[in-house]
Amino acid sequence: MKAAVIVFPGSNCDQDCARSLKATTGLKADLVWHKESSLPDYDLVILPGGFAHGDYLRCGAIARFSPVLAEVRRLAQRGSLILGICNGFQILCEAQLLPGALLRNRKLKYLCQDVFLRVETERSPFTSLYQKAQILRIPISHGEGGYSVNPKELQKLKDQDRVAFRYAHADGLVDDTSAPNGSLEAIAGVLNEKRNILGLMPHPERLAEPELGGVDGRPLFEAVFAAMGGAA
Repeated sequence: MKAAVIVFPGSNCDQDCARSLKATTGLKADLVWHKESSLPDYDLVILPGGFAHGDYLRCGAIARFSPVLAEVRRLAQRGSLILGICNGFQILCEAQLLPGALLRNRKLKYLCQDVFLRVETERSPFTSLYQKAQILRIPISHGEGGYSVNPKELQKLKDQDRVAFRYAHADGLVDDTSAPNGSLEAIAGVLNEKRNILGLMPHPERLAEPELGGVDGRPLFEAVFAAMGGAA
């Protein structure tokens, strides 16, 4: 089993992702610079949070042209697991590996806080160790996290059970106020049609070890490891 964390100029969660993956599964990830144009057949590729290329133009708009993205696309097509967290989610949307876009937060302010998430599906290699409707506490840290997608794609996401997480209140209620960033229908994470790509704005790597104050993010890494053939 081989894993990689892609490093862009301005990434700041690359080490966090690599550490959480190793701490939860024992799997050591390679840190791969964004200019690499040829990659081994990694089983897992993580696009971490941060501010790739300073988030100039739009978040992820420059990173989508990095040479490594062609390889990420190739690996996705071969069935490798691709996980985009925060800025990684934004990059996957810009690269059209996931539908939609991430817009400025509702009140145009940067948000760094814990939020509650409701697990919307357990039918993916990323969420298989969660239970549907389970409530998680996971941190967010972003200025452009409001997920938006056209009505046709939104309906496809719902019909195909591809909404992975929604922002919720502590009691599990999802409504117009549960997403602090104003995300459409409180969507916090989505899957592609093959279900081997997940993009989400919250940071599971920041709550994957007890020393960090909780382990609600841990099952995501354990599920990915199990999907690659490791022991869950």
